[in-house]
Amino acid sequence: MTFQDNNLNRRQFLNQLGMVTAASFVAESTFADAMPWFTISLAEFSLAGSLFSGKLKNMDFPAKAKNEFGISAVEYVSMFWQDKAKDQAYLSELKQRTADLGVTNVLIMVDNEGDLGANDAAKRQQAVENHYKWIEAAKFLGCHSIRVNMTGDGTPEELMKAGVEGYGKLVEFGEKAGIGVIIENHINVSTNPDWLVSLLKQVKNPYAGSLPDFGNFTEREKPKVMTMEGFMNAKILNDFDKYEGVKKLMPFAKGVSAKTHKFDANGNCTDVDFEKMMPIVKANLPKSFKGYIGIEYEGGVMKMMGSKENYLDEDAGIKATKALLEKALLS
Repeated sequence: MTFQDNNLNRRQFLNQLGMVTAASFVAESTFADAMPWFTISLAEFSLAGSLFSGKLKNMDFPAKAKNEFGISAVEYVSMFWQDKAKDQAYLSELKQRTADLGVTNVLIMVDNEGDLGANDAAKRQQAVENHYKWIEAAKFLGCHSIRVNMTGDGTPEELMKAGVEGYGKLVEFGEKAGIGVIIENHINVSTNPDWLVSLLKQVKNPYAGSLPDFGNFTEREKPKVMTMEGFMNAKILNDFDKYEGVKKLMPFAKGVSAKTHKFDANGNCTDVDFEKMMPIVKANLPKSFKGYIGIEYEGGVMKMMGSKENYLDEDAGIKATKALLEKALLS
């Protein structure tokens, strides 16, 4: 074999290697493109009617999510196990049950622990400390975050100043634990996406973030008691465009809450156009996004409260929302 033949063979080998590498790249790219862009989780408040009535216990929530809906990721709500955050035996059993089921604990939605934006410094600090136990519980259970409310007193400007201080302190505690502390557009001025974005920019911490909710862009007066009835009866102050709101909050998102209430005969949500909303979510995914979009169906609890409107029951509403999210996974 001549030197020239050697060079030819080497070139052929390199060309073949390049073809294999290119083929592998195409295969990997195709596989990556086929991977789902989010995982469906179930927010516990979807079953609020059953939980409030005692038909379902928090401890049994993960099994219901997995066995009845085929959902292997759950988002807890603190009010349904308010006295258990520091109960190690309870937490250990819950963690073991989810492990046995193959269910991922995603986050804990925390309510009724005080105002992180209270004008009074002592009340604000107490609210910060009240949340510590939930961060510790979230860490033990393997959650990535807790969801908090941004409530307080005074004008939006006063709430912003107090919120940066109070929420900022809590985020620092979460950072030490490796747990995100995220704000849902939920109550009070936090339903204003521009206000919430400004708060998050001022806090400037990778463990701070948002939980964009499809349905909570109506600003109401702060209810005296954080119940569904109290919230829904509070005076409406402002309404913000939900599609623009989600677009603004997504760059800070560590999760998404797919809120639904009613459906038409074709299975489409009548309060949120999923065919319009889900592309907005997908187009604005940040690197901080944890990959979970949670079903939060509220029609069931409205029905339990005696509403005469045409709501599906809890199970049917959860399944209808899941079908919309599964459709979005294919887009």
